[in-house]
Amino acid sequence: MIKTVIFDLDDTLLWDKRSVKQAFIDTCQLAEEKYEISAEKLEEAVRKKARELYQGYETYEFTQMIGINPFEGLWGNFLDDHQYFKKMAEIVPNYRKDAWVQGLRELGIDDVEFGAYLAEQFPVNRKKNPFVYEETFSVLQKLHNNYQLVMLTNGSPDLQNTKLTITPELTDYFDHIIISGAFGRGKPDPSIFEHALETANVSRDEAIMVGDNLMTDILGANRTGIKSVWINRENKEKNEVEPSYEINHLEELFPLVEKLNS
Repeated sequence: MIKTVIFDLDDTLLWDKRSVKQAFIDTCQLAEEKYEISAEKLEEAVRKKARELYQGYETYEFTQMIGINPFEGLWGNFLDDHQYFKKMAEIVPNYRKDAWVQGLRELGIDDVEFGAYLAEQFPVNRKKNPFVYEETFSVLQKLHNNYQLVMLTNGSPDLQNTKLTITPELTDYFDHIIISGAFGRGKPDPSIFEHALETANVSRDEAIMVGDNLMTDILGANRTGIKSVWINRENKEKNEVEPSYEINHLEELFPLVEKLNS
């Protein structure tokens, strides 16, 4: 009997990829207007530089374990009480600046001051664009009436709470919100899934995990013995991780849960 639905946040309920894309479009547009360079090519260059720089920091292993990607580093402040988050808070101002300055250089523009300006504009633009999938609220509303809802998200508490602050309607639907950076381990580590079950006071057979990421949400649920539901909106190819169920739209959860409970 399913009593609890555990949801991932980014790209399951919040359309994070689209928010980041829009922030890049808006920020790179400023460079296109000033220097007549391709906004698309600048985005490509900055994304590449951001990935390269991010991997070079001593915090990289920690960010991998907690589940914080390079583009979150371009706008998060990491004001969290943990030695590695404190290190990240020190690193990110230069990281942002360097990613944009070096991205501009790839396109032949050597303007440190303007790069620093773009680095400050990106977080502003990201916060302006909190996209949510069109079905998110209606699905949560319906489920909320009959099931306990738990949010299980990877990331820095400061950053994930910022995302929730700019989409305040989301939090009301959830009985519990668990953030990997506060717990100390990220998905797919089974311990955070066990913690979610304990917090919700249910057994593994009474919960399902819904998420978009095979390597974190689905793998972690599978390892913990929780039924996993892969939301595959983009018709991606499966890898070696096998979800219990696959859906293309959150509305498909209703017949699925009903079937499991019949």
